[in-house]
Order: sequence, then C-alpha cells, then structure tokens
Amino acid sequence: MSGARTEVLARVRAALGQTGSGTTPSGKVGTAPHPEPVPRAYRAAGEHAVGSPEVLEQLVDRLVDYKAHVHQVATDALPATVAALVAELSGPARDVPGARPDRPVRVVVPDGLDDAWLAALPADVDVVRDSRERPLAATELDAVAAVVTAARVAISETGTIVLDGEPDQGRRAISLVPDVHLCVVRADQVVQTVPEAVRLLGEHPDRPLTWISGPSATSDIELDRVEGVHGPRTLHVLLVG
Repeated sequence: MSGARTEVLARVRAALGQTGSGTTPSGKVGTAPHPEPVPRAYRAAGEHAVGSPEVLEQLVDRLVDYKAHVHQVATDALPATVAALVAELSGPARDVPGARPDRPVRVVVPDGLDDAWLAALPADVDVVRDSRERPLAATELDAVAAVVTAARVAISETGTIVLDGEPDQGRRAISLVPDVHLCVVRADQVVQTVPEAVRLLGEHPDRPLTWISGPSATSDIELDRVEGVHGPRTLHVLLVG
C-alpha cells in the first residue's frame, strides 16, 4: 500500500475513532484515538427560507437552463395540468412507445401516488400501477408513454430534484425507463442548498435515491448534446403552490 493511501485511510479511521493498524496520523498501532473533529466549514444553509419566492425563482431558472419544462400551478389546477400533458402524448408529433393514435396512451404511476392528481385523465388513458410487491418488467415500462411521480426534495441552487423511493415516488426503474417524466414538486419541498437537502434525506439513510437535474443527457467527444440516453428524454416539473 502506498504511503499516501495509508495516510488517507489512517485519517479516515482516526476521524471515525476506530482502532487498529494505522488508525492515527502518527501511525501508532493498536491504539484507540479520540475521533478527530471533521471540519465542516461549508455553508450549511442558504439565506432564503424553504419554499420562498427567491428559492422557487432560482429553481425554475436552473430547471429551464437544463431544458426541463416547468409548469407552476395551483393545487386545484394540478389534475387538469397532468391531464393536459398526458393528452399531448397521443398527438401525431409524439414518437414514443405506447403513444400511437391506434392504441390508448399508457401511463405508469407508483402505487402510492395521490389518486386526485389523476382525476382529470380521460377514460381512454391506461393508468398502470407499479409497486415493489408487483413490479413491472423493464419491457413493460418501455411500452408506456410516461411516468407520473411525486418528489422528496428539490434544490434550487443546483436545479436538482431528489426522489427517495417512497410509495408516491416508487421504484427507481419507473422514473428511469419511460421516455417522459412528469414530476410533481410542492413549493414547501424546495430548499436552497445541497446540505439542507442532505440533512433531510439523512433522516432515512436506507432509502434509494434518484437525483435528477433536467432530462437525461450526455455529450460525445464532439460535444453534441444527446438527450434520453440513460433516462427520460423529456422532464416536466409541476411546481405546486
């Protein structure tokens, strides 16, 4: 093991208060050092309150810059907005599986999603439920036109939305396989900084996290942006409140 690596691991062990070889910066063996204080000089929170107009404006700015579609809606207008966005999937301009005019539009939702959000969907929309107990196969998810989920938290400074696998957000697969993602974010879920979000997510460290910053995209060596490579090609963020 290289000297640099030994030193790094020693400092990690010392900070954790573990015993054993190389647990202290001095290299003493078999001692139980006091944990070294971990410096946390970074900014722990932003200057704006959760869900404040400044934070919401910043989130919208970042999302738009990432080429996400942002819809700021009142709570009572949410079902109609969801229905209007789903209706667009059946138009001739859409070229995604499950969105052809000769068959109903299929939309997948997690089993814990609020049914009221789907109340305005027309009768010919096929809503498919997914759960950990009865998960859809990847081929089934690939055949749906869109997914509708809630969110756990959003970070305005980075334009990031985080899903943590709760029943209203579902398995990671349902937000990664379909071509279109409709993600509902409440205003009171929007924080300004990453540390604020991490503290919130740290309350349940066992939950699987999906961090979303705009639609899926990548660039090749020519720096040509390609969307939909490893996730939804289109992201609609419904900012409620």
